[in-house]
Amino acid sequence: MDTSALVKIAYVISAVLFIFGLKLMGRPKTAARGNALGAAGMLLAVGVAITEVWLSSGRFGFIIAGVVIGSLIGASLAFKIQMTAMPQLVALFNGFGGGASVIVAGAELILDPRGTTDVLVATAASGIIGVVTFSGSLVAFGKLQEISWLRKPIKVPAQQLVNGMLSIIVLLLAVLLVSSGGNGGWLPLLFFVLATLMAFILGVLFVNPIGGADMPVVIAMLNSYSGLAAAATGFVIDNNVLIIAGSLVGASGVILTKLMCKAMNRSLFNVLFSVLDTSETAADVDKIYAKVRSTTAEDVAMILEAAQRVVFVPGYGMAVAQAQHAVRDLGNLLESQGATVEYAIHPVAGRMPGHMNVLLAEADVDYEKLKEMDAINPTMETVDVAIVIGANDVVNPVARTDPKSPIAGMPIIDVDKARIVVVIKRSLSPGFAGIPNPLFAEENTLMLFGDGQKAILDIVRALKE
Repeated sequence: MDTSALVKIAYVISAVLFIFGLKLMGRPKTAARGNALGAAGMLLAVGVAITEVWLSSGRFGFIIAGVVIGSLIGASLAFKIQMTAMPQLVALFNGFGGGASVIVAGAELILDPRGTTDVLVATAASGIIGVVTFSGSLVAFGKLQEISWLRKPIKVPAQQLVNGMLSIIVLLLAVLLVSSGGNGGWLPLLFFVLATLMAFILGVLFVNPIGGADMPVVIAMLNSYSGLAAAATGFVIDNNVLIIAGSLVGASGVILTKLMCKAMNRSLFNVLFSVLDTSETAADVDKIYAKVRSTTAEDVAMILEAAQRVVFVPGYGMAVAQAQHAVRDLGNLLESQGATVEYAIHPVAGRMPGHMNVLLAEADVDYEKLKEMDAINPTMETVDVAIVIGANDVVNPVARTDPKSPIAGMPIIDVDKARIVVVIKRSLSPGFAGIPNPLFAEENTLMLFGDGQKAILDIVRALKE
């Protein structure tokens, strides 16, 4: 059997590992195994690609150097990154994937500017989609990292018109790239560089106006873009496994984006191109919060002693406070006292899809106790105590009651229907949607102000005493 046949067989095995890995990652119980299968498939594909280049050209040193440097950077990030910063890391990885596609497509264009039409189309697609992914992911990283000058959108006059004009320019440059390819020379590369520069600006402007509440949608969408860029690059360099892997990532990203939009009851167009009106006067806010009642950890402990069913509702505030381990300890303590403990997970809680699942899994919370919104809501009226820790917009009843609200129609976790609601927050500040939450002033709600981790630990201490 010749070498090319062995390479193709290895790539098929890699693709199968990718497909089964992606399937297994659809369930929390099998996600770790699916991730391992996907990593094994990628390791096999990279190893075969390196071997193929070595056998055909004898060039090995620079490739190994790149693999070693990249592996060291990746391992360092994996070991040092905090779970609270995982959304930022995902955004960076999306950006790196898009940037890599641009570099490979550009290098191939330098080597062969007289490519066939289909290869030049793939080159243009790889460059444009890849650089939009790269720049957009950098902006998303800045927003998630809460870099001061990126957290709030930079005001751009007539931004949608500017975006539209830039899109047209990028497409025209792509057409010029494809049409000039047959002539060779420096023109194809020039049009490629100009198109990617314009696309870089487009990526920045594209993500710039999107708020933090919509970040799960943006992360999923950029993930899809990185996959599409990789698939296009696979056509450029005639690599089947890259086409398959990129298509899988692109398709799964599109599906995930759709699911995130459904969870918010908003269209993708609305997420990308609308600006939420979050203006509230001080008088309105004061009126809404006029009947807010604060409590203490000792009082909450007394309430929990008599509770038979307790539901935790985590949000981004739990991630910021790194309170997931404390929440687990409180849950275990309540179970030891005979209570049933569950965790209600909203699809867009946090800053990336599955953010709360990842944090609770890190704290070794049993997967069976994690309940999706649709599963927990029908039984919320039977919950004795709902403990909201760091969540805001995903439990705001205004989404059900006020058709004029910016979050009107967004499915929420119906914690207000529980017998008693304990909300743990530092203050009455709004979430990323920027609107007040009447839940905080409901008759059955108690506010425990303070750092999430400290508040939970104080409750644990009071229960033990």
